[in-house]
Amino acid sequence: MATTLHHYVNGERVPGRSGRMGEIFNPATGEVTARVPFAGTPEVDGAVKAAQAAFPAWAETPPLSRARVLFKFRELLLANLDAIARIVTAEHGKTIPDAKGSITRGLEVVEFACGIPQLLKGEFTESVGSGGIDAWSMRQPLGVCAGITPFNFPAMVPLWMFPVAIACGNTFVLKPSERDPSTALRMAELLTEAGLPDGVFNVVNGDKEAVDALLHHPDVAAVSFVGSTAIAEYVYKTAASAGKRVQALGGAKNHMVVMPDADMDQAAEALIGAAYGSAGERCMAVSVAVAVGSAAEPLLERLEPRVRALKVGPGTDPESEMGPLVTRQHLEKVRGYIDHGVAEGAELRVDGRGLKLQGYENGFFIGGTLFDHVTRQMKIYRDEIFGPVLSVVRAGSFDEALGLANDHEYGNGAAIFTRDGDAARTFVSRAKIGMVGVNVPIPVPMAFHSFGGWKRSLFGDHYVHGPEGVRFYTHLKTVTSRWPTGIRSKAEFAMPTMR
Repeated sequence: MATTLHHYVNGERVPGRSGRMGEIFNPATGEVTARVPFAGTPEVDGAVKAAQAAFPAWAETPPLSRARVLFKFRELLLANLDAIARIVTAEHGKTIPDAKGSITRGLEVVEFACGIPQLLKGEFTESVGSGGIDAWSMRQPLGVCAGITPFNFPAMVPLWMFPVAIACGNTFVLKPSERDPSTALRMAELLTEAGLPDGVFNVVNGDKEAVDALLHHPDVAAVSFVGSTAIAEYVYKTAASAGKRVQALGGAKNHMVVMPDADMDQAAEALIGAAYGSAGERCMAVSVAVAVGSAAEPLLERLEPRVRALKVGPGTDPESEMGPLVTRQHLEKVRGYIDHGVAEGAELRVDGRGLKLQGYENGFFIGGTLFDHVTRQMKIYRDEIFGPVLSVVRAGSFDEALGLANDHEYGNGAAIFTRDGDAARTFVSRAKIGMVGVNVPIPVPMAFHSFGGWKRSLFGDHYVHGPEGVRFYTHLKTVTSRWPTGIRSKAEFAMPTMR
């Protein structure tokens, strides 16, 4: 019997009122496990009003007190990690170890945000001018912030946003993916248990109507988004035109360059994990392997049997290396891309389309797929497939390989595998990519750095979490001050200078 979910507003569960509902599936079985209410504009407005009402008191709460709430939230996340991982797996399909790893990467941002008293300190300069004039800066919260997050990381990506936002003194409205919202609802309950005041964090479920209501709402000061490039661009243009601060992270086509001198066993294993982990449903997944010169054949000799041997199964099976895709619709989309690759002339070395699992015939499973001799004109090279499909492109030189990564419209992540320090340093310096790895296939920064891409992988000026997150979720205010000395100064009509 499918359960009916809810929204979470002002510290309590709120039933849906719009009458519109969506279905949530167990990706391993194809069964409907829950129904989720889709918020209409009035429901979104109610959540924003709750956040707006909670903002003044929360903004005035000392940063140390805000940090203590996050410390308690961290404890609760750790205590409930296994249970939350099971929720992620049940609705997204990724394996339990992968789900736990993703929650841990989100937890690191909570730990970073616990240091907010230090992070919000401003700067002070005494006597910037004669006559006892001092200057200092401070960071102050924006107001109500909104987060719109994707299906592939229902815990990690929200945790990249709201801990920093609320630590800075903002209130927050989260619109999680309608495909797997239960994780967000559970985290909302844990925040309340941690002592977060009602209305500071709210969850509204829904589709485009809910998104648009947030983008246009006059009381929403900032919007954080992670998703496809087409939607990221829409979110950025729509919210920015309404005067909001926006960070909108889009798609990716991450290249991993393998030089002839690389450790081929290490490179192949790195590719297997980076391309097929989480069934390729990662914005940092490696989907293009660029084999330089003589690297192609030894790399493929190792890759092909490893892809064929991938253990695909339900995420709850401890033997599974890769789970199902999130929905049947997405499964058909990925199959369609494989069809395109074959039609365009790429060599299909491993075909995952025929995978059948006994007892899970209705699940959204597809096997690992490996293409060789892919060219930059092909659709499977240009588009973000977001599935377990790896394309091998052969390059004649280092410069050609670097050019492939730099010429692509996406600039999220890239990596190089080599023993040559000069090649690695040149790649790091010249890559037009936001996050670069050297013998590290998925260079996701730690929480005390910041996450973001270049080109059409990011719309806006600020990365997510880390120092950039603090800057995004705060206004900078600079004060120049002088106290009366009893001597009245005369009006000055020239540009004032400090002397």
